[in-house]
Amino acid sequence: MSKSKNILSLIFNGLLSENTRGKAEKTILNIAIVSFFVHLALIYLLKFEIIEFSWQSELFNNPISAIYTPFSFILIYEVYLLIFYLPQSFTTYIVKQYEIITLIIIRKLFKDLSALELTSNWFEIKGDLQFTYDLIASLLLFFLIFLFQKQGKRKIETNPQLVNTVESFVKKKKIIAVILVPLFFAMALYTLINWATEISIDTQDLPSFESINNLFFDQFFTVLILVDVVLLLLSFFYTHEFHKIIRNSGFIISTILIRISFGVTGLINTILIVVAVLFGLAIITIHNKYEKDSSPNKLFKN
Repeated sequence: MSKSKNILSLIFNGLLSENTRGKAEKTILNIAIVSFFVHLALIYLLKFEIIEFSWQSELFNNPISAIYTPFSFILIYEVYLLIFYLPQSFTTYIVKQYEIITLIIIRKLFKDLSALELTSNWFEIKGDLQFTYDLIASLLLFFLIFLFQKQGKRKIETNPQLVNTVESFVKKKKIIAVILVPLFFAMALYTLINWATEISIDTQDLPSFESINNLFFDQFFTVLILVDVVLLLLSFFYTHEFHKIIRNSGFIISTILIRISFGVTGLINTILIVVAVLFGLAIITIHNKYEKDSSPNKLFKN
């Protein structure tokens, strides 16, 4: 038992320690900066016909579109942070899910911003109308996440006799986190290779921007649903309190709504994302009302 614990600690510290997080942050930010200038250079090389692609993409029409690429790498770092916070705080783990979907909308806004048609018929142009929906949604999501974080910071007293039980649950979450790091890395690599292969084979039938925008993240949220279910089942070993079970179940529903949003476009996509975060906020707010009225000896910290 002691040997397996040491192995877990060794792997966990190698993948998810503060030192590793700092190195990952610097590496990804450097890549993001370089990718921005590479993308920008390609746009201007195409504009002045110095180079030529056999296919056309919305991402190479305007310099503002170059911001899309570094944001993609920032999203990768957010995925890492989600795994990083999983063993530490369940609510922070959920917040990271909401931050990721919000950043996906922000990233899409930069692409849409470069293709706006500034006319008096703003609300009759589909692209401009979607930009308006996403702009309002990003502001609303930003505020909802702020409220969610406030609810998640509530301090809860912990019974000293239950410390060992809590540590056992944290250990299981560490195991899940250690599995997720190589899994998501493999998924991202496979998605990139598969997408590049499709482009090289068939340059006439390129994927739509919506499918590019959803690359990796539709599968990513599918995995998160499974992780949330596992965490819910594990929680039954440590608590049978109704409000905690409902809270964890509610977070699963919230994640499912986000996943469903990848299968639709337009206003429905935006509404589903906002409803998902709003539902999560309602769940944690009601949960904290239960906590306030229950006994002071708590098992889980928020």
